[in-house]
Amino acid sequence: LEIIVTILNMNDNVPVFKQTNLTKVLPEDTKVNATIVAHEDLSASDADLDIIFYELTAIVPGTDGYFAIKGVNNPEIYLQKALDYEKFKSMTLVLYARDRPVGSASNTNTATATITILIEQADTKSPWFLPCTFINMDHSICISSPYTGRINISEMSTEPLILEPGPIYAIDPDYTLNEKIIYSIVGGDTDKVFSVDADTGNLTMNKVVTSPDSYLLQVMATQVNNIQKYSIVSVEIKVINKSDYPPYFESRIYYGTVFVGLAPRSFVFHAGDTSSPLMITAVDDDFPNV
Repeated sequence: LEIIVTILNMNDNVPVFKQTNLTKVLPEDTKVNATIVAHEDLSASDADLDIIFYELTAIVPGTDGYFAIKGVNNPEIYLQKALDYEKFKSMTLVLYARDRPVGSASNTNTATATITILIEQADTKSPWFLPCTFINMDHSICISSPYTGRINISEMSTEPLILEPGPIYAIDPDYTLNEKIIYSIVGGDTDKVFSVDADTGNLTMNKVVTSPDSYLLQVMATQVNNIQKYSIVSVEIKVINKSDYPPYFESRIYYGTVFVGLAPRSFVFHAGDTSSPLMITAVDDDFPNV
């Protein structure tokens, strides 16, 4: 008697990942569509020889859509949306491996692998002159205002010029990198009247100015490691006559007279002399003939 026994393959094995915990470090300027984790690093095996179905989910709120897999049967992970270090410094993904399609009525065995993505700040931003004002909610763009200063005509200043709202100063907004910045004048100084210290940004004079013209300088801040990372700011220097004396009023107290019932904007007269409008005047000894 010949007895043939057929052994049926039962679905009694769970898919197995080579690694259940994986960490990847990515620069924030990684190109979209770049492969992050290769197929061979994430493929799961099944002793039942079933086809494996994969699904990728994000754990950190707000990080959906940054990463995806190539297909339901291909677990290769790629970057789907540009990264931003200011928004997220790390992300956690969970990859599911099932031996039946999602929603199948059959008994399904599932395995999971956790992928931790650590995001590194990259050199993506040009220098910012300070102070500056953020114009968007994520603080990725900061606009600076022009600097202003004054010098006296026909007078040579040997100290760094005092500017408003402060000295010329720029930072690398990629603060974890904090690349060195140097300064230079790139416009508005055709007579070479001014110099800027490459390291400190201090603005000084090379020679006296003999005309009352103003100067509108263009100062550039450049990263030493990459000259294509630069910013330019305007510096307005006004040339004025030297002022040694403050203005002062000719009298400490002025007395005036007004009449009841006068219309708005009517004159106020000198007390005791109702025919002479009250005049409040100041003088400046720097201008004795004015």
